[in-house]
Amino acid sequence: MSTVNPRRWWALVVLAAAQFMVIMDTSIIGVALPEMQRDLGFSQGELQWVFNAYVIAFGGLLLLGGRLSDLLGARRVFTAGWIVLIGGSVVAAAAQTAWVEVVGRAVQGVGGALIAPAAMTLLMTLFAHDPKELGKAMALYGAAAPAGGTAGVFLGGVFTEWLSWPWVFIIYVPIGVATLAATKLLPVVAPRRGAIDVLGAAAVTAGLALAVFAVVRAPEIGWGATQTVLELLGAAALLVLFFVIQRSVREPLMPMGVWRVPRLGSANLAMTLLGAAWIPMWYFLNLYLQQVLGYGAFASGAALLPMTVLLMVFMTAMTARLLARLGAKPLIAGGLFVLAFGLVWLSAVEPTGTFVVDVLPASLVAALGMSLAYIPAMMAAMSGAPAEQAGLASGIVNTTYQVGSALGLAALTALATSQGAGALGDLTALTDGFSAAFLAAAAIAAVGGIVTLLVMRTEKAVAARRQATETASGEQVSV
Repeated sequence: MSTVNPRRWWALVVLAAAQFMVIMDTSIIGVALPEMQRDLGFSQGELQWVFNAYVIAFGGLLLLGGRLSDLLGARRVFTAGWIVLIGGSVVAAAAQTAWVEVVGRAVQGVGGALIAPAAMTLLMTLFAHDPKELGKAMALYGAAAPAGGTAGVFLGGVFTEWLSWPWVFIIYVPIGVATLAATKLLPVVAPRRGAIDVLGAAAVTAGLALAVFAVVRAPEIGWGATQTVLELLGAAALLVLFFVIQRSVREPLMPMGVWRVPRLGSANLAMTLLGAAWIPMWYFLNLYLQQVLGYGAFASGAALLPMTVLLMVFMTAMTARLLARLGAKPLIAGGLFVLAFGLVWLSAVEPTGTFVVDVLPASLVAALGMSLAYIPAMMAAMSGAPAEQAGLASGIVNTTYQVGSALGLAALTALATSQGAGALGDLTALTDGFSAAFLAAAAIAAVGGIVTLLVMRTEKAVAARRQATETASGEQVSV
């Protein structure tokens, strides 16, 4: 019988704070982007690489981070991840050129890919003894992710307006040092023997990076250009290679058997489309506030603070209750449809618009949709996984969210640029481009809602199938 850790709730604070900071790292740069663009010489199309360099490294290496957590010990990998994240933050803060900035952001992503799966393993270790405590801990931990993403928008505005844009990275140094000091609260998880699938990790990361690169460059060189076609085919080949490797190696990063977990596939599809709609929304909303409405960095961050408050309050106070009462499927589908409605509303922005009319109500509706969908999708992906696969299921669902975010942002940036978002100074053209991106994001969210309704099983259906399987197994044994 395992001993209950008396400091588990304090340890959860450390883990939730780490999740908050890792996800905030994807958004804190949003408000600072125009300042970084001017200082480092990014073009409007290249600017998204400040975001995508982090997301590609983070999403592409999450599965490897989970495997390293198993083999080396979760607390050790959690600690190493923070050291890497601090190093990347220093590089990003000190960058004087665009390419150094992108490198720093990628290193930050590597650190995040080590931290996130190790944190989930530690959480499961702390709370696996009690399903009720585990559910509560998962709700608090899950709420930290979208809360960190939206809080980063506001804090990025504070740092950029009152200090300078490098401070959106410098802040991670003292926070990282404090987190390293607090790791003594975390349990020691014994490592286990095994091999590392380096080839698989390289294939999935390279495939994702090449796909995003191709989508980013396509508007400049043409979607039908030989180079674009070859890059997309190369990306597809690398991702196919990844799945071939997973079937052939003895200890894969992602054993194919995990996909037999009920609802894992449908929940991951929902998370992919949720990321592809949500992340481009706040990215282009930031640019609309600053480049069209003329807001400064602080004002832009403050303008999105109501979204942050709604997300944090609704997720912590309401989502868990609704999930217990209604189940995951209606919340995920409903949340995606609400998000789609908010995005359609945002697509009506005007060059001469105002925050109160054009931004505030629509952004609150979109945030409500995110609040309804995110945690239920996470829980649906993990609820059917056995204890030994919970960390893997978590790594997969986090990976698909990040992959969706990166590909969604790349595709919608290409669309927005083609519709006028690259014409800095032309408020009408910029607004047309941003409006097109919002409308396309709405379509992605709506498709996610429809797919969820069509393919995701309800809790009752999952339980009935499990019961039928157990009954059939019992009959075979009796025979």
